[in-house]
Amino acid sequence: MQFHMISNGPKPVAPFSHAVEHDGIVHITGQMPDSPEAPGVLPEGIEAQTRNVMANLELVLSGLGLGWGDVMMARVYLTEFKRDYAAMNDLYASYFPADRRPARTCVGVTGLAYDALIEIDLVARRPGSGGAR
Repeated sequence: MQFHMISNGPKPVAPFSHAVEHDGIVHITGQMPDSPEAPGVLPEGIEAQTRNVMANLELVLSGLGLGWGDVMMARVYLTEFKRDYAAMNDLYASYFPADRRPARTCVGVTGLAYDALIEIDLVARRPGSGGAR
């Protein structure tokens, strides 16, 4: 098992790794909508927060030599599910190749750190790690 910290990735605010990998399967820690330059400072609105979350996830993916097409599963957590789902979903979909959209769970939650509106975690597969593609 490998524990990954991405040097230019989001700054962890708790004791966790950016990702943990085992047998080519990579579990990426849930990312918040802050930026690496301003930990804990969130932009306003679901669109801006979704963009920041996706940018943070992209930093981790690219730091591991992976891309959006390698993502197998995403879990999305929204504090204002009914209000924010459609706007989040439109932005989220734009990051994935149309023929490589991962499985996904999207749930409403009562609260997230920093009063964020969204958090997303991923499971990805390293290309060439065996099994069918």
